[in-house]
Amino acid sequence: MTDISPTILWLRRDFRLTDHPALATAIEAGGPVIPVFIHDTEVERLGAAPKWRLGLAVEKFSETLEVMGSRLILRQGDPLEVLRALIKETGARAVHWSRLYDPCAIARDKAVKAGLKEDGIAAESHRGHLLFEPWTVETKTGGFYRVYSPMWRAVKDRDVPQPLKAPAKIPAPDAWPASDTLSDWRMDAAMNRGAAICRPYQCVGEAAAQDRLAWFLDGPIDPYKDDRNLPGRDGTSNLSENLAVGEISPAQCWHAGMRAREEGANGAEHWVKEVVWREFAYHLIYHTPQITHRNWREDWDAFPWSEDAGSEAVLRWKQGRTGVPFVDAAMREMYVTGRMHNRGRMIVASYLTKHLMTHWRIGMEWFDECLTDWDPASNAMGWQWAAGSGPDAAPYFRIFNPETQLEKFDPKGHYPARWIAETAHQPSETALSYFDAIPRSWGLAPDAPYPDPRVSLSEGRNRALAAYESRSF
Repeated sequence: MTDISPTILWLRRDFRLTDHPALATAIEAGGPVIPVFIHDTEVERLGAAPKWRLGLAVEKFSETLEVMGSRLILRQGDPLEVLRALIKETGARAVHWSRLYDPCAIARDKAVKAGLKEDGIAAESHRGHLLFEPWTVETKTGGFYRVYSPMWRAVKDRDVPQPLKAPAKIPAPDAWPASDTLSDWRMDAAMNRGAAICRPYQCVGEAAAQDRLAWFLDGPIDPYKDDRNLPGRDGTSNLSENLAVGEISPAQCWHAGMRAREEGANGAEHWVKEVVWREFAYHLIYHTPQITHRNWREDWDAFPWSEDAGSEAVLRWKQGRTGVPFVDAAMREMYVTGRMHNRGRMIVASYLTKHLMTHWRIGMEWFDECLTDWDPASNAMGWQWAAGSGPDAAPYFRIFNPETQLEKFDPKGHYPARWIAETAHQPSETALSYFDAIPRSWGLAPDAPYPDPRVSLSEGRNRALAAYESRSF
């Protein structure tokens, strides 16, 4: 073993070996590397589904490290105090981690860096969660982009560093510090029986993410521009959950997409544009952190949304029992798989904020609880985009009609047939799984009658338009 002091690698949402600058730098130091994951207040406040999915990522990456002769140390508590304790136990003189960009993570990481440097410990953050650091992309007049299309044009020809290769070996210390046991944290507790239903739909770990990317590149990427809108077809990469916990890097996606474009895949550039759409969300959350809790457009503060999260209308929306098949199918897909088709996300968000005139925060917070591919930036921007209060938002008069949307993108009704049991003579297994995934307290059963719409689509649209037109934009 070397006499060089150990380096601590603080993992958060970067559970991969490939294209991991913080890991590469820790190894380059020459001494032992001690990977650690800290269950702190930011982990504790996660919703049921994202916390459970994060636990799966921790478990899988721990297994990956074990195969390499390393291990993942688990600790719980305030990150600065946990890292100070580990430094004292191991003699480590440096801590490295990958940057995150939401306001809570930034505040935490600044406090940790300041505290460690005060102690004389080298503390360094690294790229890896984004393609372009938010402070490196500016308009011609200065400042960040507030509209997506010009941002895409500004970055589409930029050089993105090639992904770093996975290390052949991670140096281990002579003795490992003590570790908590993952099962003791009960990161799956709030999922209850839903965990067993959702688990088969999760693509967990770096190897699984790479397999999924290879599958996508082998066929679905070509018709992606059109197929991504078809909820009844498996036409997307479904890598959102892996990007959310860092089991694959955006640079890996970028280069794979650009290679596919060069090889003639028709939908490749459009897929890369979706990777940059995620980037756009993170640049916004970095520059305007209020997007997570306030209307991005302040002139929407007086808009008469209902903020009654306990209303009957909101409950039926949450249950997927609005009586509107596209909305209900999308909500039920989320409970069974932990994800929702992107077209479905737009439809359910538009329906809640416009037809039901309910505040976007109520929907965003429910997605915070239920999505295994939860991402703080994409979720906040997506909800504000659909509501009309956010950046790059749809015009206020664009109110998606769930019926015509279903006719356009799923004319044969495959999507509701897959997820709604009450309207089928012989319900599909996936539709029945919904009743096993939802809370028992809802008291729902597949033989119950399917509800009539709480509000007609025309009535909801007219009410929303009247409210929009009564205010100045």
